[in-house]
Amino acid sequence: MRDDTERLRDILEAIERLEKYARQGKPVFEQQELIQTWIVYHLQIIGEAARATSQEFKARYPEVPWRDARDLRNLTIHEYFRINLEIIWDIVENDIPPLKRQIEAILQEFI
Repeated sequence: MRDDTERLRDILEAIERLEKYARQGKPVFEQQELIQTWIVYHLQIIGEAARATSQEFKARYPEVPWRDARDLRNLTIHEYFRINLEIIWDIVENDIPPLKRQIEAILQEFI
């Protein structure tokens, strides 16, 4: 069974992978369905890893938006027809950078 720090590493790896293509900017994201799919997929991984992180661990770090990540995962998987690419891009630009900093800071505690 994977432990909480492994889940955090999964989140960080997913962030780094989606950043790889997000760097190309919003116009490319809007035009390239493959990049849209890549980014949504990695947001799903972030949400699944957040969901699978133990309640005790989440309680230690309440500043991390665990529930938001999980809810986004649920939306993109179960209500895929409601995906709004403007909202996805807003998440990539505004929510992912602080999440990355939070996860990196937590992981530093375990090194």
